[in-house]
Amino acid sequence: MNYRHAFHAGAFSDCMKHALLVWLLRALQRKPTPISVLDTHAGAGSYDLSAGPAERTGEWRGGIGRLLDDPPEPLAEYVGLVRQLGLYPGSPALIRAALRPDDRLVCCELHPEEHAALSRRFARDAAVAVHHRDAWEALGALLPPQSRRGLVLIDPPYEAPDAFDRLAKGLTTGWARFRTGVFAAWYPIKHRAPVRALFAALQQTGISDIVAAELVLREPLDPARLNGCGMLVINPPYRFETDAMPILAALLDRLGAREPGEGVEMIRLVDE
Repeated sequence: MNYRHAFHAGAFSDCMKHALLVWLLRALQRKPTPISVLDTHAGAGSYDLSAGPAERTGEWRGGIGRLLDDPPEPLAEYVGLVRQLGLYPGSPALIRAALRPDDRLVCCELHPEEHAALSRRFARDAAVAVHHRDAWEALGALLPPQSRRGLVLIDPPYEAPDAFDRLAKGLTTGWARFRTGVFAAWYPIKHRAPVRALFAALQQTGISDIVAAELVLREPLDPARLNGCGMLVINPPYRFETDAMPILAALLDRLGAREPGEGVEMIRLVDE
């Protein structure tokens, strides 16, 4: 409830998450049938990088600030949407901009001020529903979508000590309700032990077809520092494991500092 994403908007972690999100949306839209998107931790929707929390931390300067001028081709559509939308877009704004006329978006946000901002943003938008509810409860209550095709984006703040455990349980709940859906869950990489434990837990759930895409900017040895991040994808669309690698490589090339231990990786946790 205390977490405010505005402090971290546009950071390298957002760039990684949102570039892959855009690819996933376009992959699902290869078929003409409508899709539904559930954004479980939606935030406020957009963020002013020139003032307030984002300006105080300045994290965006090492992220989207390095991509706006002449973005590499794998990042071109993502950066183009950022430019089109103005203020740095959170996931709800990016998703909404990518939707087709019959696609739908459902957003959940528990923080009262973030929820109020999101509700104002989409107050007159019939394609978007905004819920003031717990994300983990929503995974059981709002799935499967009526369209039976779609994406679930899970991006929790990872403030609680049991955050990785809650993610594994949440994915298990969501997948049990919506086994054909694509699930994308962002996770931080500070040091490796929590990530290894998450992977091991997921391999015991019975969920099939899980991959993890990772971007690491420095050796993940400091548990007090965000050294990298990853995106777990359940039921990855065709060519995700191939097409995501140039996206990750372009991010590393622009955002990395040539530090020891940096790199990108695609890890298959569970086969189809």
